[in-house]
Amino acid sequence: MPAQYQVLVGALSYVRHVAESISFEFRAERAVSPLDGTQLWVVLDAGLVVHREASDFLRCLQGAGRSPHTIRAYAGRTAFFLGWCGAQGVDWRHIGLPDLARFKHWVEVTSTRGGRTRSGSTVNAILTTVCEFLRFCARTGLIEAAVAERLSEPRWLRFTPPGFDAGESGQFRTVRARALKARAETPFPDALTAEQARTVFACCRRPRERFLVILLHDTGLRIGEALGLRRCDMHLIPDSRSLGCATVGAHVHVRHRANPNGALAKSPNPRVVPASDAVLAGYADYQHERAETLGEEGNDMVFVNLYHEPLGAPMGYRAAKRFFDRLASQCGFPVRPHMMRHSAATNWVRAGVDLDVVQALLGHASLASTTVYLHARDEDKRSAVESVAAGRRYR
Repeated sequence: MPAQYQVLVGALSYVRHVAESISFEFRAERAVSPLDGTQLWVVLDAGLVVHREASDFLRCLQGAGRSPHTIRAYAGRTAFFLGWCGAQGVDWRHIGLPDLARFKHWVEVTSTRGGRTRSGSTVNAILTTVCEFLRFCARTGLIEAAVAERLSEPRWLRFTPPGFDAGESGQFRTVRARALKARAETPFPDALTAEQARTVFACCRRPRERFLVILLHDTGLRIGEALGLRRCDMHLIPDSRSLGCATVGAHVHVRHRANPNGALAKSPNPRVVPASDAVLAGYADYQHERAETLGEEGNDMVFVNLYHEPLGAPMGYRAAKRFFDRLASQCGFPVRPHMMRHSAATNWVRAGVDLDVVQALLGHASLASTTVYLHARDEDKRSAVESVAAGRRYR
């Protein structure tokens, strides 16, 4: 790691994935440059020495434009894997499928810090990180290529996802798939009901808080996309042609770019999301609150600190998390930023919006990511059964 970066020991000590039953020798930490304040994640051993291969892997993820949440998760999982290898006496540079299978089994049967066993999707997320880390090391010549090749095997796709091009003779149906995979159920997106949404709105005490919730709930933006908005992205007027924008109606521009608060749009492709009347009203109230606190001048970022120092600085992920944690405590049920996105998508699908339109609004690269919102609710299934049993036509 470059000398100009200083490791913040204790920034995220022994990430949440690590069970307390075993004391591992590796940990994920943030490193911050004293020159420009840029941040990156590193993996340290017991002597607080940077693990070069793991830290280079995380640096490449950052260079590839992966989101800060993804890099943080990969840092913890990589440290988790290296710690297990150290505790079991396994040389990670020459690991084979039998050892990786032992690691998978250990992850499945051990408990997390909260005493819960990991779901299949969590186990697969950890295995995906390990495989990506080893493939990176193989590509860069840090380990033998055969180590990474043993992690996957050719597999013929019996069922293909929507939009998949199998080729004229089906030649693309054979892909390389991970050799080890845990059984995982596809969970339904966790969305708010109409009553829960009203409760969340009522618990927002200040204009900025209410605007953030309405924006996420009505536009389906990710929290990183919302925190990365600039004032020039908010085209909340009927006609934006005077601004050089050909899009008709009030809308928000979502762009992938570096931001001073570390917020990052996941997709590299820009998109436009129409804004509802509630978004316009919430933004006007928030702008009035912001002007009273900071004046007309200030940071170009849309979301800035108004309630704590440093005033006017871009609002970060931690401040957003604290806000949503407080909302959940007041509401009495889980409230997370991504639930607002799920709620927006679910509401669009239930209103009969075409799935390709929902895909465009959410910024999904694949239609398969959008089809998860087509799930049937319990009340839908019960209504169908009771309607047919009663001789009525189900609608």
